[in-house]
Amino acid sequence: MIKVFCAQAGIDVKRHLYDLQKELFRKTIHMGTAFVPLMLHFFYGFTILALSATGLVYVIAEKMRMNGREVPLISDITAAAARRRDEHKFVLGPVTLVAGIIGAALLWNEKAAAIGILALAFGDGLASLVGKAFGRIKIPFTFGKTAAGSLACFGAIFSSTFLVSQNCLLSLIIALCGMAVEVLPLKDFDNVLIPLLLGGIAQYLLPHV
Repeated sequence: MIKVFCAQAGIDVKRHLYDLQKELFRKTIHMGTAFVPLMLHFFYGFTILALSATGLVYVIAEKMRMNGREVPLISDITAAAARRRDEHKFVLGPVTLVAGIIGAALLWNEKAAAIGILALAFGDGLASLVGKAFGRIKIPFTFGKTAAGSLACFGAIFSSTFLVSQNCLLSLIIALCGMAVEVLPLKDFDNVLIPLLLGGIAQYLLPHV
């Protein structure tokens, strides 16, 4: 009985470390989008075009992968980053990530778009990593979201928003809204909602706070 328990515990630890490794790889890519606002500032048209082309290439490569035709590098990265729930399915995360960033860049002014994109890069990215690594207190009805992850999300969004706006009140409002969105069980669609919603709120509030 003790041997069975120890074996099961070992399997659980290995599974947790495996999931955490995947999450770290995925969120490293996620947080890499923090460079996009800088690219938009200097090369707006080129950056929009490059993001669109990247999204299109990914969709084609993922369709090919689903049909059993692996695309070098792209399919390898997708497989390495895919969550357990996405295995043997079309991995939607990169598509919604690109869509959210492009949407924010097209809809909002430069400062508001930067706030939305950085909230996505750091708020959503760190929430997942911290939640998986240190989260013990689960938030009810959120399908596994943790208090630690939500607090990390709040801190990251507050910091990135303040970096852009230098406005404490705006940063507090955006961070609270971002934390509220992140805790919702939206799966990959928070990649779209976070930059669009927070960027829109920022654009509306910036002249008034």
